[in-house]
Amino acid sequence: MSAAGESGRAQQMRAKAQDLEQAAERATDPQERQRLKDKARQLKEQSEHAGSTGKGNIDPM
Repeated sequence: MSAAGESGRAQQMRAKAQDLEQAAERATDPQERQRLKDKARQLKEQSEHAGSTGKGNIDPM
């Protein structure tokens, strides 16, 4: 995959994470709120990793 494709994927993941955070804020069930927050956090972490690999920020040593 190209760097641009990876960057676009990372942006999509961040947007989805933001959507999940907003849904968590609106959730009335505490368990559902926590599940949505956890999923949003996971997506953010994955997007950070996907975004950094496309930019050549990996130290080869």
